[in-house]
Amino acid sequence: MANLRDYESITGPEAVNQILELGERLSGSRIVHISSTRSGGGVAEILTNLIPLLNQAGPKTEWKVIEGDQEFFKTTKTIHNMLHGTDGQISREMIEHYLAVNKRNASTMEDLNEADFVVVHDPQVAPLIDHFPRRRGKWIWRCHIDLSSPSIEAWNLIVKFVAQYDATIFHVEKFARKDIPNRQFIVPPAIDPVDQKNRELLKDEIDRVLEKYHINPRKQMISQIGRFDRLKDLEGVVDVYHHLRNARREYSNPVLNIISEQVDGRQIDCQLVIAGGLADDDPDGREVYRDVLKRTGRDKNAKVVLLPPHADLDVNAIQRHSNVILQKSLKEGFALTVAEALWKGTPVIGGNTGGIPLQVLHGIDGFLVNNVEEAEAYTRFLLRSPKKAKEMGFAGKEHVRRNFLVTRYVRDHLLVYLTLQQIPGKLVQL
Repeated sequence: MANLRDYESITGPEAVNQILELGERLSGSRIVHISSTRSGGGVAEILTNLIPLLNQAGPKTEWKVIEGDQEFFKTTKTIHNMLHGTDGQISREMIEHYLAVNKRNASTMEDLNEADFVVVHDPQVAPLIDHFPRRRGKWIWRCHIDLSSPSIEAWNLIVKFVAQYDATIFHVEKFARKDIPNRQFIVPPAIDPVDQKNRELLKDEIDRVLEKYHINPRKQMISQIGRFDRLKDLEGVVDVYHHLRNARREYSNPVLNIISEQVDGRQIDCQLVIAGGLADDDPDGREVYRDVLKRTGRDKNAKVVLLPPHADLDVNAIQRHSNVILQKSLKEGFALTVAEALWKGTPVIGGNTGGIPLQVLHGIDGFLVNNVEEAEAYTRFLLRSPKKAKEMGFAGKEHVRRNFLVTRYVRDHLLVYLTLQQIPGKLVQL
C-alpha cells in the first residue's frame, strides 16, 4: 500500500502537504463509501486507491459492499444502460426486486446513521437512503455514468432517491442535472501513478507479459483495454484493425483524406490486443467477450484476452508496449483507461463521449473520433508517424500529471466533505 509521501517525487511536496492539512481538519470524522462490487470496473479500482489514502490523510474511512443476486445485477445493468441513453425496459417485478435488495442490505448497515459522511456510488445502491430517515451526517450520491441524455423511465426511477441526498458528485459538468435540488460537485476520477497498473516497468517485466499472451514484441500493436461491455464498441475496434490490414481507401470525410495523404497508404502489418476483465455486477460481460472472439476469428494477430482479477501488471505492460491505444466507447462515464494509457506516454484514439474529451485533447495527445472510419484514419496516421506519436504521448503524460493523479482526487474529496461540513446550505451567487 502506497504512502502519501511516495507521491512527492511525482507531484511535489506541496500537493501532499495540502492533503495532510485538509485531512487534519477532518480528523475524528467517519466516512463510509458504499458500492455494488469490490472488484472489476472503474468504481472498484477508484475506491481501492482512494480509501487507504483518505485514512492516511486523517478521517476514518471505510468501504462497504452490498450483496446482490444475478437478477438484481441484471436489473441494475439495464438501468445503467438506460441512464446512458440506450433502449431498455424495466418491469414492475424488476423494480420491486431492485428495491427489496437495497432494503435487505440497509438492514445490515444501521451504523450508517452515525457516520459523518456516507458516499453511495451509482444507481445500484441509490435507494439505500430511503431506509435511513434519522441519519446524522451528510449523504452524497457519487455518479460514475453519463447522465446527459438518460432514458426518462430510468431517470424517473432514480431521481426520487437522488433528490434525498445532501449532495451529488459528477465526473464532468455536462453530466450534472438541473432537476436535482441538492448541491452538485464536479470531481473527475484519477489514476494512482505508483500502483502496479501505472508504475514504471523494466523491459524484462514487459517481455514476460508479452510472452505470456503470445504477443509479438517486434510488430506494431494497437490495443483497447477495459471491461467487456457493448458500450465500449469492441466490435468497432476489431473493424478498425481489419481496415488497417488493408490498403488505405478513400474516406467520406475530406479532412481524413488530407491527413491520410501524409502517410504511406499501404496495408499495415500490425497486431491487435483487446484485453479486459469481467465485473461482478455486470452479467453481460461474458457474452460480449464471446462475441468479440467470434469477430476476430482465427486471426493469429488478433488477441482477445480475458484477464484474471488483479492483472494490473499485465495491463501496465500491454499499455506500455502499444503504439496506439483505442478507447472507442459509444457511451462512457470517464474511462480511466485513457488516463492510464496517456500516463505511459501512449497516444489515445478515443470516442468523443463522456469524460474522454477531458483527457484526450484532439491533435495534442491523441484524437477524438465518432465512427470507425475516423478511428482507422487517425490510427493509421499515428502508426505511420512514430515521431508525432511520441510527441503526443509526451504531451499526454504531462496532461495526466497535472490533472488526473490520485493526489488531486483525494484533495477534491476532502474539499467536498469540508464544504458540506463548514457551509451547510447551498452557495447562492448575489
